[in-house]
Amino acid sequence: MTPCHDASGSGAGRWAYAGRTGDLSAALLAIGIIGAGVLAVPILTTSAASGVSEAAGWTFGLHQSVSKAPQFYAIVIAATVVGMAIDFLGINPITALVVTAVINGLLAAPLLILVMLVSNNREVMGERTNGRRLNVLGWGTTAVMAIAAIALVVTTVAG
Repeated sequence: MTPCHDASGSGAGRWAYAGRTGDLSAALLAIGIIGAGVLAVPILTTSAASGVSEAAGWTFGLHQSVSKAPQFYAIVIAATVVGMAIDFLGINPITALVVTAVINGLLAAPLLILVMLVSNNREVMGERTNGRRLNVLGWGTTAVMAIAAIALVVTTVAG
């Protein structure tokens, strides 16, 4: 890696300061990245496990024992293994983030349609259905997301 004189990326920034700090900048960068990973992994895996467990109606939470919430802990383990597999398989994490963001964007409009239909269903919501303003905002948001998803597909296919 050749030194650069600006901090245009996390690794590149280390070289911008290397002349003044020597190897200390590399150590500080490594500590920061490892620290962020140590904080992020348990948060991401447990939030995914909590969401899936809650949706499935399972007992969940780190305050529960493994015997009381086995599905929750199985999801935490599976999410951790998938994260490790992404690294060991050589999948670029930034590409993976972009792909998942695109998938989320494409799924947003159909999911918003379902949310709007449920939130306007008196059998499900009783007296708490959407009012006029929420319907205008909700369907408007759904339309914008659908247009954005269609535009993404068209521009990707057409080039």
